[in-house]
Amino acid sequence: KQWYQRRVRGEKARFPIYVHSKMMRCDDEYIIVGSANINQRSMSGRRDTEMAVGCYQPNFLWTEEEGLPKGDVGAFRKSLWLEHLGEWCEEYENPGSIECMRKVNEVARANWEKYVADEMDEPMVGHLVSYPITVEQDGTVRPLEGFENFPDTEAAVLGGKSAMLVEKLTT
Repeated sequence: KQWYQRRVRGEKARFPIYVHSKMMRCDDEYIIVGSANINQRSMSGRRDTEMAVGCYQPNFLWTEEEGLPKGDVGAFRKSLWLEHLGEWCEEYENPGSIECMRKVNEVARANWEKYVADEMDEPMVGHLVSYPITVEQDGTVRPLEGFENFPDTEAAVLGGKSAMLVEKLTT
């Protein structure tokens, strides 16, 4: 109802969801979900209390003949993708394929365009949006043109320069 009321008044109905989670899934065989950040505070063992759970199904492993396993770890990935991508497509069956990557990027870019539009003619499919950056051929990261800050905020898309990390993603 709030979304509808904001639309009627002509206001933008954007309210981003910030996900702060740590999860790794490996080939639909293993998944680990936890709270630790990869920094001194989480990893030193003397400051924050962290925990994680790992799930592995030895009866459901990748094979040359069968491909990806069909156990609960794979089912969990599929349920997450369905939630965030809004629909299930054949391309998602093989998450390591270029076709899958292209389809996910296509959905995320289309959602970004809807998210930043002045008028939303149709709702987003799921809620995954592209991060508003472009990575140049030489590895330089830049915000998308016109999006130095996130919409409706003063929050910069790019953070500050790190004293520890190189300026480019690739070499």
